[in-house]
Amino acid sequence: MLKANDQTKLVKAQERYLELEKLLADEKVIYDQNQYGKLAKEFAGLANLIELYRTYQKTASNIKELQEILKSKTEADLKELAQSELVDLQPRLEQYARQLTDYLDPSKNEPDKDIIIEIRAGTGGLEASLFAVDLYRMYSKYADLKGWKLELMSYAHTEAGGAKEVIFSLSGKECSKRLKWESGIHRVQRVPTTEASGRIHTSAVTVAILFEPQEIDLQIDQKDLKIDVYRSSGPGGQSVNTTDSAVRITHLPSATVVVCQDERSQLKNRAKAMRILRARILDKMQQDAFVKEAALRKSQVGSGDRSEKIRTYNFPDRRVTDHRIGFTSHRLEMMLNGDLDELTNALIAAEKELKE
Repeated sequence: MLKANDQTKLVKAQERYLELEKLLADEKVIYDQNQYGKLAKEFAGLANLIELYRTYQKTASNIKELQEILKSKTEADLKELAQSELVDLQPRLEQYARQLTDYLDPSKNEPDKDIIIEIRAGTGGLEASLFAVDLYRMYSKYADLKGWKLELMSYAHTEAGGAKEVIFSLSGKECSKRLKWESGIHRVQRVPTTEASGRIHTSAVTVAILFEPQEIDLQIDQKDLKIDVYRSSGPGGQSVNTTDSAVRITHLPSATVVVCQDERSQLKNRAKAMRILRARILDKMQQDAFVKEAALRKSQVGSGDRSEKIRTYNFPDRRVTDHRIGFTSHRLEMMLNGDLDELTNALIAAEKELKE
């Protein structure tokens, strides 16, 4: 059976669902696209929960009626039939109750979110920029294996075939759940191709996972934006466009700056830059809230600090180690080829264990 506090939450959720149903049929709301979109998203988010709750209520009502039959002075055959149905319905009611409890538990019913991943070369010069490309390839292959949609948003090349920065978006089932703990410093230990003596070098790449907000989740005042356009340029400064297609957007209140120049269309670059800007602003708001609520760190896999060294990729030993959960695997090549389920499963399990 449901706990009293869960029952209260479900009654309130059902009341809100019915209220939203009426609001979405209101002409004033229909003509207000912003409000309609926000309410429709909330309504859709409650739909599965309410459907399950109604199934639970109907099953509970049927059980109550059958129990009344057993208590009444009715024929033995009818009581036997009622008892038979009860044997079937009671386990179902318990199953529905467990499902509802899981729905109300955010750790067990985590919604899928679109994410933006930013990879930046850190200490290590050329090696760091080359490893940034390796990590981009790793996440790309993992996305292919999971059936996620990947969109490249920005790619800052280096002359030697590396990347100073790669920004891309991912959307699909469980992409945020499986990759949300990738933020932090990824360290690589290997012998560079330019190292004649065979000495192992250590380099670092920073990864940031940003949750992409919807238009209705985060409002940005256009007056707070400074937008500059200019001609884009390729590696080494060579021109790749003869029109002012590159876009730089500055959010004045937070001093956040985003540059996009990969597309030949100014409109496309502007749209991508706004998506990245919105994600960074939301991320900053979440990071600030996280710092204020330091006690929450007891239920986190990592500290949440982008400067935290989270993982080491050791090529000589063919080893990958996640320092936060003590995970080690000697399947380095397979992981770099996108086979990350072993690692992401371990992180999900560690998070669950900390929250229980």
